[in-house]
Amino acid sequence: MALKIRLTRGGAKKRPYYRIVVAEARAPRDGRFIDKVGAYDPMKPKDDPARIQLDAEKIQGWLAKGAQPTDRVLRFLDQAGLAKRPTRNNPQKAEPGEKAKERATKRAEKAAAPAEDAAA
Repeated sequence: MALKIRLTRGGAKKRPYYRIVVAEARAPRDGRFIDKVGAYDPMKPKDDPARIQLDAEKIQGWLAKGAQPTDRVLRFLDQAGLAKRPTRNNPQKAEPGEKAKERATKRAEKAAAPAEDAAA
């Protein structure tokens, strides 16, 4: 039985509220869960301490039993100092695409042409 620490959505339309729960990986997102270990209210300001509520003892216990947090929950746990989130590095993501590179070279050629005329 694979356990996940993940978010379940609640709240009204366009007013989300999430519970942080421990559930079996195959259970539906908003369906059956084993234990509630926290809450997340994205409608509150980012600096509000009540935006994310975590029960540290329960979370440590479930992590010791092998429960795997999802990416979003792992961010919350990293902020709270309960788990370490590995840093990600994808330098290729910042590179421009082929078309953008072509446009940049054409722009550079256009800018260099008047400078050559002035020098001659």
